[in-house]
Amino acid sequence: MAASQGVVLAIDAGTTGVRTRAVFGDGRASIADYREFTQHYPQPGWVEHDAEEIWLAVRATLQSVCAKLDEPVAAIGITNQRETVVAIDRATGAPLHHAIVWQDRRTANRCDSLADHLPAVRATTGLVLDPYFSGSKVEWLLRNTDVSRNKNLAFATIDAFIIHRLTGGAAFATDVSNASRTMLFDIRTLRWSKDMCGLFGIDPATLPEVVSSSGRIGVTVRDGAIPAGVPISGVAGDQQAALFGQACFATGSAKNTYGTGSFVLMNVGTECPAPTSGMLTTVAWRISDQPAVYALEGAIFVTGAAVQWLRDGLCIIEKSSDIGPLAESVGDSGGVVVVPAFTGLGSPWWDPYARGSVFGITRGTNRAHIARAVVESMVYQTRDVVDAMTRASGVAISDLRVDGGAAVMDLMLQMQSDQLGVDVLRPTELETTAIGAAYLAGLAEGVWGSTSDISSRWALERRFSPGLGAAARDAAHAVWLRAVERTRAWAI
Repeated sequence: MAASQGVVLAIDAGTTGVRTRAVFGDGRASIADYREFTQHYPQPGWVEHDAEEIWLAVRATLQSVCAKLDEPVAAIGITNQRETVVAIDRATGAPLHHAIVWQDRRTANRCDSLADHLPAVRATTGLVLDPYFSGSKVEWLLRNTDVSRNKNLAFATIDAFIIHRLTGGAAFATDVSNASRTMLFDIRTLRWSKDMCGLFGIDPATLPEVVSSSGRIGVTVRDGAIPAGVPISGVAGDQQAALFGQACFATGSAKNTYGTGSFVLMNVGTECPAPTSGMLTTVAWRISDQPAVYALEGAIFVTGAAVQWLRDGLCIIEKSSDIGPLAESVGDSGGVVVVPAFTGLGSPWWDPYARGSVFGITRGTNRAHIARAVVESMVYQTRDVVDAMTRASGVAISDLRVDGGAAVMDLMLQMQSDQLGVDVLRPTELETTAIGAAYLAGLAEGVWGSTSDISSRWALERRFSPGLGAAARDAAHAVWLRAVERTRAWAI
């Protein structure tokens, strides 16, 4: 198929809903459909999903988009919430328990009890011991539910569950990027780790086959309006898919997705770096049988969620989009610093006992100062992560590509450029997660001929360049670091 032809369907199975998007090889405007699904909170700190409801959302959005197409589908790509895991009957695909979501904290004490194993976990998986990842969730299901060990028992990441359903059970697979988020995967050998599986009492045979991120995995079976015989040829975790969708193919290229939290990923090439304090090492993607590409990742727990707090908790804005104009209405934060450690601090601190704080309030403080301080907190947290990445990799980022809902704020992106001392690039397409999944699938099926073809599709909407000197930006950042230090270990 010529590189200018074909349509690829991208299934973006996120934390709160599923979006299916048709991406056209010739650059036509995409077609999309979105369905939310229910969030279940059975106990404080527990978060679950009904995987059957996720499947119904996948099926409905696929059928809606397919009904609007007048041409055959060349391929399907899948991107998904990472770390979430569901127990299924492999023979039928039926879920055996609610999926345990990446946000779930029920295994925190178990992770604390494994502290002596942290060096081995870091060296093998590139991760830290945290309930965020899948391994302890699988162990919990085995120990605390009626999920029984039998020949049909399987544990699926959300992508593997969807692939199993789309192929009528013919394929049960996850890609290297999703596998690298389970704490059960050796990121150097690209195989399930017997040692890590043993640590959590998990039989590797219950886990999906691990495949490349770009390459044919299976084909669909007909299900209502979903056509049969469409190749499923691209899979990646949501943040890795966004890195690919941002065309960050060169070593040192990086992106930040400003969502509820923020995730900074830097491409560090095909050599897996040694574990480093504060950062996660993850597999970014693997194309066909080429060497895997690795990334350093910084996970920031609260960015957009702080804007929601201003809206719903403090009621100082009516809608999230009000934050930008309100923050711009003052020239600075008036000395106010907000550290939004509502659920602890992620990278590079990894302090679950930190708590949110507001510093520097005076009688002259108003809501605009607090709004601006929240915007600044997004900027400073990103700098903390990028600085740690640079120290760990020895590679300075050349620029930062951005996406996600908050990336529409010009003020924030200008501040980000000032603090990083590099250009911040906002593309015309901000929904890069689904685009990345489509590119991975289309690359395997010839819709796009190479990563160079994909790079040529990336289009700049606006460039933000540094306008602040090094001394001024470092002085401002030092005030932020002083505030962070005062929030740490608060809940101990």
